[in-house]
Amino acid sequence: MQFLLAFVVVAPLLGAVAALLPAPPGLKGKNPDQAVLRHGVTVTGAVLIAAIVLAVGFDHDHPATMQATTDISWIPALDVRIHLGIDGISLPLLLLTALLTFLCALYSYFKLPAGPSPKAFVALVLVLESGTLATFAVLDLLLFFLAFEMVLIPMYFLIARWGGGQRQSAAWKFILYTLLGSVVMLLGILLIGLKSGTFDMVALATDNGRGLTTSVQVIAVLAIGLGLAVKTPMWPLHSWLPDAHTAAPTVGSVLLAGVLLKMGTYGFVRILLPIAPDGMRTFAPYLAAFAVVGIVYGSLACLALARTGAKGDLKRLIAYSSVGHMGFVLLGIATMTPTGVNGALFANIAHGLITGLLFFLVGAIKDRYGTADLDTLAGATGAALYGRAPRLGALLAFAAVASLGLPGLAGFWGEMLTLFGAYSPAEGLSRPAFRTFMAIGAFGTLLTAAYMLIVVRRVCMGEHTPHSRLSPDDRAPHAADGPEPSGAAGARPAATTPQLADIQTYEAAAWTPLAALTVLAGLWPAVLLGLTDPAVQKLLAGGKS
Repeated sequence: MQFLLAFVVVAPLLGAVAALLPAPPGLKGKNPDQAVLRHGVTVTGAVLIAAIVLAVGFDHDHPATMQATTDISWIPALDVRIHLGIDGISLPLLLLTALLTFLCALYSYFKLPAGPSPKAFVALVLVLESGTLATFAVLDLLLFFLAFEMVLIPMYFLIARWGGGQRQSAAWKFILYTLLGSVVMLLGILLIGLKSGTFDMVALATDNGRGLTTSVQVIAVLAIGLGLAVKTPMWPLHSWLPDAHTAAPTVGSVLLAGVLLKMGTYGFVRILLPIAPDGMRTFAPYLAAFAVVGIVYGSLACLALARTGAKGDLKRLIAYSSVGHMGFVLLGIATMTPTGVNGALFANIAHGLITGLLFFLVGAIKDRYGTADLDTLAGATGAALYGRAPRLGALLAFAAVASLGLPGLAGFWGEMLTLFGAYSPAEGLSRPAFRTFMAIGAFGTLLTAAYMLIVVRRVCMGEHTPHSRLSPDDRAPHAADGPEPSGAAGARPAATTPQLADIQTYEAAAWTPLAALTVLAGLWPAVLLGLTDPAVQKLLAGGKS
């Protein structure tokens, strides 16, 4: 188990180095570019298999216990240790990261985004995976910070070199926001380490803030929380996210939404809740207030983009929806209750699955239409996606209703549990204030349903207006010759509807696991909650089961 966890963290980094080296003669094949893409699939596949074996070998009877631990002295002068381990909180995030990275590598093997060398692309994706996995596996604060920062440069280059329009400005905004937040976060981490005498996250969590004064905890939560809030992202520190998603290549958007945003919320749960509980209690009402503003703001921004004539970008709309969904995660954390924190962790995983699938689908639609502009997509009628690529349209509708929180799918449980947690927050927190936040969050779920259903109606069914926005090439051949044949009722014959390529085999292979897990988590939430709940109970109790 120790070897497996170390392999999961280190193997992508070694694979990134190997990707930059010349391929051995026997592995070059007919196309060297395909060889390095095949290398990416192989490495990420091996990491996924190792993560699954790690999950199978995990002691599910004691998910609150740190398992597969490695503890080696690294910098004795600072008491920094290479300390790795997983529990019921980090294991699901580790599996989600390994799965999404493998699916992105598989998708890129068949649909590589336009840009420079495939070698650099594969190497950057593998470095990104290693940094993300390390963030969820390390148990030393300084090591956590290094892993947290390790993902920034690969994502910057993925956006700047393989992205679409405005990619340079979007990449710079991403790196500047996150680096500035990280500088403040480092100061908070150093404050905790110097005042407590250790950077060990397990020891600090067990101490439960008893070795830190309230003022130190408040300063630490403010500093570390700002850095984590930028990465989450929390309103109003979110403005880098829509630009980054709009400009990023498809796999970049999937990884950014699916795993990078989770690093911020994971830090709140793993570091701030157990290590500085008094500081968190001070800031919890403010965190909850920012969270519910983000929920409503993200939903209103999506509604504005979805309306007819707004020239809204579907990819940008999904990015703004992430601001709202991550607001629910922050609201659950702010309650400081087992119910709310479990809901936050569940919503984290659900968002990774559903939004990852949505970005895959939006990327495929953009490839087919040449644009993600909602007015253009809705104007290309013939029942839009339902008439032109029915399986693709059906999967988009499925992902949309999962995102709006339909009962029976993964998006439902996280939102419901966070709202329950807000109804009865932890002792010392204002119950009237949190019930107000709960009501605002519940209103946000209605707004989410509104914009998602508008997207489904427009993109999947097309515009319901007398004057459809058809290009001359898309119109029925007989349209200029006179009225429609009797019985047509104004509809164009199915034979004249321009068809699009429906879901391809490689797309089905990349998307099916996400759809299946969305259903599984919705119908059987105990699989995930059985892992997280004992670990959360122990974390909030100060290391006591």
